[in-house]
Amino acid sequence: METGRGNEGILSDAMAGKREQIIELLKQAYFAELETVINYVTNSTNPDGVRAQEIKESLEEDIQEELDHAQQFANRIKDLYGVVPGSLEFKAEQTSLQPPAEQTDVVHVIKGVIDAETKAIELYTRIVEETEEADPVTQDMVIAILQDEQGHRRLFEGFLREYEAEGKA
Repeated sequence: METGRGNEGILSDAMAGKREQIIELLKQAYFAELETVINYVTNSTNPDGVRAQEIKESLEEDIQEELDHAQQFANRIKDLYGVVPGSLEFKAEQTSLQPPAEQTDVVHVIKGVIDAETKAIELYTRIVEETEEADPVTQDMVIAILQDEQGHRRLFEGFLREYEAEGKA
């Protein structure tokens, strides 16, 4: 069906195939952010011990930001004429962010966050590449989110270095 969007870049009929590719990547990012929210709630609640407090507080601060990212991805999916998926399409993948056997194992949580942020950075870098010269709006949004994720990873890499320096990682 002709929509009359012939000269509208990524929204044009001619770009329908590319738009669908981008929507699929945005769906992956949407679910990754929602899964991160789940796991950050878990890992900001479960850890025990004095040293766990800073990690828990940092994760608590990140929860809203990750939820905001999910909402941005959902809105962009809709803007691109996609359908934001429901929970039945969700498949959990963040094995490294599952709660540790010992609730005092803060290093497990730190490494899980670093792994999750690294995977997000890889996915978002791919989206930036896929949107190059095709969808500058999505690209700009994802670049901003990518910066947040790089900052999160950098923070937790610092936590890990501290534990390594003390011989606890």
